Amino acid sequence: MTILNELHPRPNASTRSRVAAALGHFALDQLQQVTDLYRVFRLTLHYAARGAPNRQAYMCQMYEIGNRSLAFLAVVMGFIGMISVYQGGLQTQRVVPDLSLLGATFLQLLVRDLAASICALMLATRVGAGIAAEIGSMVVTEQVDALRMCATDPIDYLIRPRFLACLSIFGALTVIAAGVAFLTGMWTAYAFFGLNPRTFANVSLVSAGDLTIGLCKCLAYGAAIPVISGYCGLTAFGGSEGVGAATTRAVVSSSLAVIVLNFVISGAGYLVFG
Repeated sequence: MTILNELHPRPNASTRSRVAAALGHFALDQLQQVTDLYRVFRLTLHYAARGAPNRQAYMCQMYEIGNRSLAFLAVVMGFIGMISVYQGGLQTQRVVPDLSLLGATFLQLLVRDLAASICALMLATRVGAGIAAEIGSMVVTEQVDALRMCATDPIDYLIRPRFLACLSIFGALTVIAAGVAFLTGMWTAYAFFGLNPRTFANVSLVSAGDLTIGLCKCLAYGAAIPVISGYCGLTAFGGSEGVGAATTRAVVSSSLAVIVLNFVISGAGYLVFG
């Protein structure tokens, strides 16, 4: 027993207490961050319901989030459409030779989940990083403190126009990107499997429940990305290194939020619509 104890020493009480203290500190820190994020989201909704933001700031954010992201999302979803249809066709041919429902199945998946989720993840990498970097730079250069000294809430001035712009334009971006994905998928089915485009363009499997779930995901993602990214920017500290850390945290947190919201909304949609 003595030899075994020497080879595998048991952790003493002080080690266990340090581990427990570290875990407790981590849990409390995460709880505080969630509470602060909820406060930012609540204030953003309050200011958004109070009235329209500055028109110039709103249109500028519409351009930054919408116009400058359209080509990027279209290219990404175009390749996603080709890859999904090609792999789906190969797997289907291993089971049954009939590919008549390939387009209908792909369109249902696109409307219900794929289009909104992929677009949100791509938008989190581009728009979320930009929002966090811009606001974080304002924080470390004390511009946000100057706003507070002028009796202006940074959430109202900085996050609200980005929130409304992303909420307004995300659905349109998703529809356009989904259309590109469907067209590239149609071309892939015709080029590699000889499937007639009229047969591929089958909407028989798309139901009102699929459209509802897709719309709910667009609204949830469009609200979550700017709020989380803006919160990460407002909590930046420590100069340029802190801005980089806030940008990384914004991308990771926004992407994680998209995945969690996808799980919650998909589960609720399954319970409601089947």
